[in-house]
Amino acid sequence: MPWWIAFPVAVAIGYVVWRLGIATLRALSGPPPGSYDDGPPPKEAEDVDELAVYLVCDECGTELKVSRIGELQIPRHCGEKMRVERRAGGA
Repeated sequence: MPWWIAFPVAVAIGYVVWRLGIATLRALSGPPPGSYDDGPPPKEAEDVDELAVYLVCDECGTELKVSRIGELQIPRHCGEKMRVERRAGGA
């Protein structure tokens, strides 16, 4: 094959390999900073100690007293979601 054909073909192959490499590295690096729209910032945690709020596991009876609450995410215990229980009298 003459050099005047081989040279442009080699340059074209090199360019394609370079572009694929750059695209792969960009895909592996994740999205650019600030590209996620998480919505409004989370609320400040609120003190609820005087409300006597508990998370109770119906399976084994484990109880967790909630003293500060932000965005409530019900935890799992024994594989089941715990239930929220509010008790009177600030026990």
